[in-house]
Amino acid sequence: MPGTSSIIRATAKDAVLLAAIARDTFIESHGHSAPAADIDAYINEKYSTAVFIEELNDPGNIYHILYHEGKAAGFSKIIFDLPYTGSTLQNIAKLERIYLLKAFYGLQLGLQLLRFNMALCQQHHQQGIWLYVWKENARAVHFYTRAGFSIIGSYDFKISATHANPNHQMLLEF
Repeated sequence: MPGTSSIIRATAKDAVLLAAIARDTFIESHGHSAPAADIDAYINEKYSTAVFIEELNDPGNIYHILYHEGKAAGFSKIIFDLPYTGSTLQNIAKLERIYLLKAFYGLQLGLQLLRFNMALCQQHHQQGIWLYVWKENARAVHFYTRAGFSIIGSYDFKISATHANPNHQMLLEF
């Protein structure tokens, strides 16, 4: 991977940056998945600075920002000890977000951020990681499958009252 990168724990002071990355990456990967009005409403509700401040002040939400050559390239959000319905695992983490800006694709930065989160989970005695990924995001599905995740179910990710995207539920056990 050319250049230098680092992963830093995010705090409430990073809320504006995280909101901007979240909006941009969501539009890049999901912007065409629903009517524009639905996408805009979703982004305004879920990715505002105020929402990020609230989430960053909750110690259960662990955010990290990935920097590459001094520029914010993406971020992750993981929650420890959050089993999914039907799980028999006691200690399992949900990887709720791993977002990488398109300008940084092809540099193996997403894999670096995923491996960082995997190591963090193992340090915190998690038995695995689970997540949801949009079925039509072939790049992301391939990324997680290649990293060892298996499809274990499905989930309808609600964008608006009238639109939901079909998602795979995926699991990686350690």
